[in-house]
Amino acid sequence: MTTTTSGSFSAGPPAGAKIGPIAWARKHLFSDWFNSLLTLIIVSVLGFAGFRLITWAFIQAQWLLIPNNIGLLMSGTYPSNQYWRIWTLLGVVCTLAGLSWGIIARNLSRLFSPWVLGGIAVVSAFFVVFPATRPSSMILLPMVAIVAVMAWVGRLVGRKLAIAGQLISLLWFVSYFVALWLIGGGLGLRTISTNDWGGLVLTLFTAISGIALSFPLGMILALGRRSELPVVRWLATAYIELVRGVPLVALLFMGQVMIPLFLPEGARPDRVVRAIIALSLFSAAYLAENVRAGLQAVPRGQQEAAASLGLNTPLTLTLIVLPQALKIAIPAIVGQFISLFQDTTLLAIVGLAELLGMGRSVLANPAYLGRYAEMYLFLGIIYWVFCYAMSLGSRKLEQKLNTTH
Repeated sequence: MTTTTSGSFSAGPPAGAKIGPIAWARKHLFSDWFNSLLTLIIVSVLGFAGFRLITWAFIQAQWLLIPNNIGLLMSGTYPSNQYWRIWTLLGVVCTLAGLSWGIIARNLSRLFSPWVLGGIAVVSAFFVVFPATRPSSMILLPMVAIVAVMAWVGRLVGRKLAIAGQLISLLWFVSYFVALWLIGGGLGLRTISTNDWGGLVLTLFTAISGIALSFPLGMILALGRRSELPVVRWLATAYIELVRGVPLVALLFMGQVMIPLFLPEGARPDRVVRAIIALSLFSAAYLAENVRAGLQAVPRGQQEAAASLGLNTPLTLTLIVLPQALKIAIPAIVGQFISLFQDTTLLAIVGLAELLGMGRSVLANPAYLGRYAEMYLFLGIIYWVFCYAMSLGSRKLEQKLNTTH
């Protein structure tokens, strides 16, 4: 508060208050000689490491192995004359991603803030400058443009159509089957055996399928473990504890060998399907505990209030309990989804050439011996992008569903 000439008080910053990056740095980084020395040491170490990394990446590293093997890394031994299917699928995903972005941000005053425009520029420049993506930049840059344009369209649609959110959810669901048709063929397209699937395409397909199957199964197991029926509760508990006590590698081997034993004579599911089943069954046990933690956090009074209003058990769970429990458990659930995505790297053990396994196959080529740093850095960036995207999406969803503020 400050005093005016007339003796009244006006709102203002406290006397002596300082704001801005310089004041913040003085307070938190250079408050005394010890903090100043520690800050200088850390900045020097990080600066030196960053300089060496940039120098190596743009001068010393031999990135030629990435563009020379980009087809193998992205889609395995998929026929090269059918790559147009993969690019078409990427275009579909970019279109839906842009629409989803625009619909979610339909109430914002500005869709493309300076930070967003800067991010788009950085991504575009990366595709052009980075040696590994430069050969495909003429396709990747239009994909970035598709996302931006469809975000603008999605914003207009979201403001005019009240059910835009439900429609985009339905389109994402349909896109899974469109992707399966484009990758696998049939219905007018040449059929491609799953033996030719590999790389990033196989990683994403198994991860998305595993997430889609394990989530509902995990909810059923969580509800079963809290059931008042002893048999249902014992069976759910036994499944969860048994699966959580067995490593995923063992389940993958069991899935490849034992699943055909439970099917009619001569029936043998595709090995990709068997891997997806093993991933789903394994992840469902952990998701069940995450959901159960959310269910326990919902006050029992919510169920009693619903019962007093005449709601039966299914309606109480669907409309009252589960929405609150899932909102509470979002961080743990998304963490399990990220873990499942990373667990796809174990598929190489059972003979499936996912992204990391395909990278190892490329490094086995005598022409690329010793180029481990370039390959694993490139693969690490890919994994980080998808994992961070899931983490960012979960935070945005938490903010949207936060009703406490």
